[in-house]
This record gives sequence, C-alpha cells and structure tokens, in this order.
Amino acid sequence: MINTLIFVLCLVIGGASPTVHCIQDTLKGDKKLEEQLKLVDKSPIKTIHTKYGDIVDCIDINKQSAFDHPLLKDHELQREPSFQKPTEKSSTNNLPNRSIFGHDGNQCSKGTVPIRRTKIEDLIRQQSLLNSSIFVQGIPGVHLAEIALSSKYGPFYGVKGRNSVYKPFVTKGQISLSHLWVQNGPVETNDKISLGWHVCPELYGDYESHLYASWTRDNYHKTGCYNLVCPGFVQTHDAIYLGEPFTIVSSYGGPTFDFLTSITRDPLTKNWWLRVKNHYIGYYPAELFSNMTTANKVGWGGRTVTPHGTLSPPMGSGHFSVLDFNHASYFRLIAYRNTSKKSYGPKHYQLEKYVDKPDCYNLFYYDNLRENLQNSIFYGGPGGNCGD
Repeated sequence: MINTLIFVLCLVIGGASPTVHCIQDTLKGDKKLEEQLKLVDKSPIKTIHTKYGDIVDCIDINKQSAFDHPLLKDHELQREPSFQKPTEKSSTNNLPNRSIFGHDGNQCSKGTVPIRRTKIEDLIRQQSLLNSSIFVQGIPGVHLAEIALSSKYGPFYGVKGRNSVYKPFVTKGQISLSHLWVQNGPVETNDKISLGWHVCPELYGDYESHLYASWTRDNYHKTGCYNLVCPGFVQTHDAIYLGEPFTIVSSYGGPTFDFLTSITRDPLTKNWWLRVKNHYIGYYPAELFSNMTTANKVGWGGRTVTPHGTLSPPMGSGHFSVLDFNHASYFRLIAYRNTSKKSYGPKHYQLEKYVDKPDCYNLFYYDNLRENLQNSIFYGGPGGNCGD
C-alpha cells in the first residue's frame, strides 16, 4: 500500500512520466517512511477531528515522540517553565486566547497533549523540504527581509514580539513565512530555533497559514525539522499544538490580527520554551543542541522560498511595508532578554538588516512608537521576478 501511494505521488510530483530514479526511490523509501511514521505517531488516548480537517491525537505526555530521540533518552519532563510568573498562568479554558486557532476549545484531558497526526502522504510530500532549507542563506530561491541583534551585544536568553498573521498566496513548492528566532555558533554549524507562522503546502497539503516551529543543531545539514516531523520538541500544553491552522488571518487594509510569540531559555534547566499567545506550549530540551546554553544572535522577519526558475511568492501582507499596521506585515513590542534576565527593545545601532532582494521585499524598523507598539518592524512585499 505504501509503495503504491509513494509511486502515485511520484507521478503527481514528478509529472506524467515516472522516472527510473523515482521508482528506485520508492522502493528504498518504503521502509524508511514506515519507521519514521512509527516515531511520530503514537497510540492516542483520545482523537479529535477538527472542523478544519486536522486529526489531532491526545498522547500521554510521557510517551510523546520527543522522547524517542536518542539524546533525550534520560530526559526529565519539565511541565512548565521555572521563570513563569503567576500572572502568566492563564486558564486552559480561556478560549478567547485561542480563538484564532482551529480546535474550538476541544482539548485533551489532563496528562495528555495534542499531536497533529502525521499521515504517510505528509511524509512523502515533506521529502522535498529536506534537501534545501529555507533557513539557510545563500540557497537559490530563498529570500529574506529580517533584522537581527548583532552578536557583540549578546549573549541573549530570549526573544519576543507580537506577530501579525496573513495568508500570502503561494504555489506548489513555495513557502512564505514570518518568524522570530534564536541561534548560536558559526553560521555553517549553528544551533537554531525558529517560531512563527507559514504557508507551506508541502508540509500540510493545503494553502492555509499554520503555527510552526523548527530546530537544528548543525544549520539543517543533518539534524532538525519543522514541528514534529522528527523527535525533539516536547509538547506540554493541552490544546495549542505545532502545525495548527489559523482560523483568522489579517486582511490588507484591516482588520489586523496578531499574537504573542517568544522563545526563552529556562535558567534552571537550560531548555528553550516556546510561548504562543498567553501560553507556554512546550520546549526544546537543552540536550538537543551542541552549543546553545545561550544565543549569540536573535532576530525577526520574513522569508520565502521558491523552486528555481519560478516567480517568488509574496511575503507578509503581499505588499511593500509602510508605517501602517493595517497594510504591512509587522512585529510589534519586540524585545530581547540579555544577561540581566530583563527584556529590552533593541536600538537601531544594535541591529543588522538583511534584505537580499529590495525589488521584491523591504523592511523598516522603528524604536520609538507609542506605548502599545514601541519597537516595531514592518516588512514584506509582492515577490515576483527576484532574479533566481
């Protein structure tokens, strides 16, 4: 059955005439895909079918796939961050905090966590994502509009910002995303965590915006993945899950919807916690990384990727950014955490700006807007012929 499905998808992906190479890959990939599927899919205690098409399995929190990673064999589960303040411990029944996600308040029972079910066709589609990472600069077809704090102002212990959500139009093989990140080490071999939203049909089989995270310990050469495609991320929240679709997105001209995102290192365990809206949803254990007890760079912005020879997709709202929250994709209230463990908004002189194709995308940073905006980034663009 799996061989047949892989072969059919080879036809869809590769065109009307299957190649010998594709047939060989089908036979070789069968066993590997079956093994990968066993790693990411566990026996559920409860299954939730969302009205947006996801199948979500409620898995015993102690038996999730993260603990299949060889580096996490002796890992001790951390149920909540040690630095969480009492005011941040919002109720899991606080539905308005989760209204932009697709589960309508249906959540897993105590002691279990939601994991988006991975199907064999998901794994087959995802093979095309493994050979070229959107997070590595210099790969043809990858473009960015980002800012990052210079490493000379580090080390850093966290990054945050309120990220506007859009649904830019992409075609097959393309990705458009918005994210913040932490990283450490030389570019060629760095440890990195990214958190935000993206439109990525190869990952989900649709053209919706999804919550996502990714990690690597060697700049995506041999390690790391999106969401739970490979073991690594430890889920702790009972409702918000990686890969979840957004049910509300911003419209150009308004209304605009944004949500809080942050990545923060726990001072006791050294684990890196992800926060989405008012909830810490889980963490990447310290054992996963080769050298990320701190971060030497943090940043914010957008990226796109497109197959060679095709037009690049839009980024953000799909329009060049201007100082207007109803027309530009943005991060507002951005801040970083340094050795003092306090959060600060970056200053212009601390930042490095990366816009590789100004005819396709742009970015502006403002560090002195009104109180509810403060440090803000506006970025994005229509894409198009970017010279690939």
